[in-house]
Amino acid sequence: MSAADLLAQARELLTEYPVVDGHNDLPWALRQQVRYDLDRRDIAGDQSDHLHTDLPRLRAGGVGAQFWSVYVRSDYSGDEAVSATLEQIDAVDQLITRYPGSLVRALTADDMEAARAEGRIASLMGAEGGHSINNSLATLRALHQLGVRYMTLTHNDTIDWADSATDEPRHGGLTDFGREVVREMNRIGMLVDLSHVAATTMRDALDTSRAPVIFSHSSARAVCDHPRNVPDDVLERLPGNGGVAMATFVPKFILPAAVEWTLAADENLRAHGFHHLDTTPEAMALHREFEASRPRPVATAATVADHLDHMREVAGVDHIGIGGDFDGTAFTPAGLDDVSGYPNLIAELIGRGWSRADLAKLTWSNAVRVLRDAESASRALSAVRGPSNAHP
Repeated sequence: MSAADLLAQARELLTEYPVVDGHNDLPWALRQQVRYDLDRRDIAGDQSDHLHTDLPRLRAGGVGAQFWSVYVRSDYSGDEAVSATLEQIDAVDQLITRYPGSLVRALTADDMEAARAEGRIASLMGAEGGHSINNSLATLRALHQLGVRYMTLTHNDTIDWADSATDEPRHGGLTDFGREVVREMNRIGMLVDLSHVAATTMRDALDTSRAPVIFSHSSARAVCDHPRNVPDDVLERLPGNGGVAMATFVPKFILPAAVEWTLAADENLRAHGFHHLDTTPEAMALHREFEASRPRPVATAATVADHLDHMREVAGVDHIGIGGDFDGTAFTPAGLDDVSGYPNLIAELIGRGWSRADLAKLTWSNAVRVLRDAESASRALSAVRGPSNAHP
């Protein structure tokens, strides 16, 4: 079958089973670039000079539901982290209000299915890092009331109650309060997201959780040995938990050759006074200068497909999904340059023999099911347990 035929098949499949993407950092990009001035970054039109994401490219990519990340950097702390998270939530609310013909708020699995039937993009939210709740379960519940449907337990830094994958461990996983956070998330129906956390934290969360967990944007450690990825022993536990691991596109997490290069590029940013996660035009200009003297290893859609092949083999096809991390990464794979690229990944998987049924689970059904199962667990747990007022 020709490449054109594979791509045509991919696009046709996505009209029926569109992509649920687990993680997109458009709100943070809007904060960094224009302080949420949506007139300056009107995503109704082409924003390819500034962003990975706009409405025409979401349509071209076959996206049917998006978990918008209401991320704030993990060096934000205390009340500052909570306030910044609220501003991120407000930014998503503004986007939904501004573009009602394309975006619709989704709080439940039924809302996701209704959006698909209407041809609109179901818009959900995920908070990226437990620092956003400032050690307060009341704040956790408030975020849920505002529409946040998952929380990543940590971002890049270890917090008071959970170890991060990319920081020094202090707890050996979750503390007693961290386990209580997981239990309270189960009770209210907020998905426990284990991207960014240490493997010990992953295992503790799986031991504690009575609802399915997700990895909103993580790939397979056996394919690329980066601590942000999921070890096989954790992938093997997903069928018993019911959870879903959503493969990310970030080159430094999926392509071994890109790991060392990115560390050097990040250090170059810091040497010039920038945060290593900065993706402003000034920071990207520095990256381009660095790349000119030291060519960057380039991942492709096939690189992501290698991870998905492995994750399907270990966890099973019912427990995998997609979480690109667009607008949260300085670099993207060739062919997955922005949100219009998902058909290229699906075409790659069709060429590898993935069935239509398997692809429908990958793109749509698994993510919808995991939220529905979290809702069911919440109803059962709420019947026997009231709100927790635990503290660290």
